[in-house]
Amino acid sequence: MKTSRILKWVTGGLETFLGIPIIGGSIVISFLWTPLVLMLILHIVALVFSVRENEKRHGNILGIVTSCLAWIPFLGMIMHIVTAIVLMIDASKSETSINSSEDEL
Repeated sequence: MKTSRILKWVTGGLETFLGIPIIGGSIVISFLWTPLVLMLILHIVALVFSVRENEKRHGNILGIVTSCLAWIPFLGMIMHIVTAIVLMIDASKSETSINSSEDEL
């Protein structure tokens, strides 16, 4: 499994957790928005690996935008959920496309 795909699953899971309405918001606020900075760093690292491995990038770019705008209460929750969905779809599609190409060999 490629590193970019693993990072997409990890960042997608963390975005899902931060998108939970009361829990995600209270964690972000109680840690003084540090989780948003850590997610920004994680999305940048995932983007670098996606570029190197020639994988889809739009989930990671959306994650960077989400990390920058998620301090806005309801917008942040919605963006975390949307980003999580996009990242999970990206990770699963790249996995199935690789499996289908292996089957052809």
